[in-house]
Amino acid sequence: MDTTLLNERIRHFYDQSTRIWLDTWGEHMHHGYYGADGSLKKNHQQAQVDLIEELLRWGGLKNASNILDAGCGVGGSARYLAKRFGANVIGLTLSPVQAEQGVRFTKKAKLESRVKIVARDLMSLSPADGPFDLIWSLESAEHIEDKKRLLEMFYDLLTPGGQFLMATWCHRNEPPALNTPENALLEKLYELYHLPPMVSIKHFEQMAVETGFREVQSGDWSEAVAPFWNAVIRSAISWRSVAGLLRSGLGTMKGAWAMRYMTRGYRMGTIKFGVLQGKKL
Repeated sequence: MDTTLLNERIRHFYDQSTRIWLDTWGEHMHHGYYGADGSLKKNHQQAQVDLIEELLRWGGLKNASNILDAGCGVGGSARYLAKRFGANVIGLTLSPVQAEQGVRFTKKAKLESRVKIVARDLMSLSPADGPFDLIWSLESAEHIEDKKRLLEMFYDLLTPGGQFLMATWCHRNEPPALNTPENALLEKLYELYHLPPMVSIKHFEQMAVETGFREVQSGDWSEAVAPFWNAVIRSAISWRSVAGLLRSGLGTMKGAWAMRYMTRGYRMGTIKFGVLQGKKL
């Protein structure tokens, strides 16, 4: 897959769709957490904040001072982490529209001195851009084709003792091999959400170990987050959201249509919400 073309498609998709997703999802553009088995009842905005807190708890993170939010959207996590730890945070997004909105939210929160939201390709970073003691990657790694290189870059950017925390879309572990209906569903998602092929949680864990990370752990939080898509679908069918979808263009409407494939993928057990962590010792 041509990385430049892929990035252009991703950038265009989020430039077009960000305003409607801000109306539907709020500034946290990621899944929510509904308890380990997905049974807790809560509004999806609270569930999104709870996902951040649960990922921090799972990672055992007590403090951080310099943070990279790798794939920050409009910077919801970046601002949350800055306030949570009193940290300096840099957030990167491919979308200039997301960066513009992120700067607006950051000014409103009076966090300009500690949070920087920048439109930049995450994979263009070098060690000179660091170091960071925490790299936070919340539902962005699925857009990166060379996932091993992504982890290697994280390693290079971290301070000794630094940690990365990641949540990302995956497919189920193999064996058995993905079957024809599963591959067909994944291909639909790749097309509609502009994704390179996914990998399994176990594959991600193996790559992290091979990169040199220590204390590598992974988990499957699919049950915990699966209710989120039905909550978003209910929000998206409001008259306000429907009108916004019609204004935002064909790509965004296709992205909204792809929600049905996500819910089906969770039901089938094909789509997994993977979490991963590791430390540079």
